[in-house]
Amino acid sequence: MRQVNIALDGPSGAGKSSVAKECAKQLGLIYIDTGAMYRAAALYAIENGIPIERDALLPHLDGIHIDIRHVEGSQHIFLNGRDVSERIREADASIGSSNIAVIPEVRAKLVELQRELARNNSVVMDGRDIGTNVLPDADLKIFLTASLDVRAKRRYRELQEKGMGRAYEAVKQDMAYRDENDSKRECAPLCMAEDAVLIDSSDMTFEEVVRKIAGMISKL
Repeated sequence: MRQVNIALDGPSGAGKSSVAKECAKQLGLIYIDTGAMYRAAALYAIENGIPIERDALLPHLDGIHIDIRHVEGSQHIFLNGRDVSERIREADASIGSSNIAVIPEVRAKLVELQRELARNNSVVMDGRDIGTNVLPDADLKIFLTASLDVRAKRRYRELQEKGMGRAYEAVKQDMAYRDENDSKRECAPLCMAEDAVLIDSSDMTFEEVVRKIAGMISKL
């Protein structure tokens, strides 16, 4: 397969990361989880007691170093040399990522890293604005979504399996907040690219979604 860039966008909890990761694994592509980068940046602010606000964060941007490494075939996120792959999945980093993503300077810093990875590799990149902003010339753009209830139930089960017990309603409220925040932000809001393929996975199994998307990639 020639070098290709695949953009996979959609709201929180739509299954983008799991689907993108499996498609990349099956097809021998590099998986890039852009949301993890924003979670890591938010975690830096949280752990250093920095308010996630533009004026408070800007003086500290040069101190945020995020690296993506593939360890034994799995993507790991490193923040200033420390593996934070599990820590960034907790609720505070999740909410913080949505808040930090509205800061233009943070986005500029991370988007350049994302584009550099795509220039040098065949990638499946998931996020909120990959097809509209990060990789507008991607070979294939997909917008993966599902109803809020379905997405909240999936995230709730995921947290339960990892021992991060939270009430379902709290998970759903956090997700609704992220939906609104991501869609209404001024800088690169969540929206479907005009040339993207819409896939609603509300009534689809994980395997069905992967098969559909992997099939589309294989035809490129």
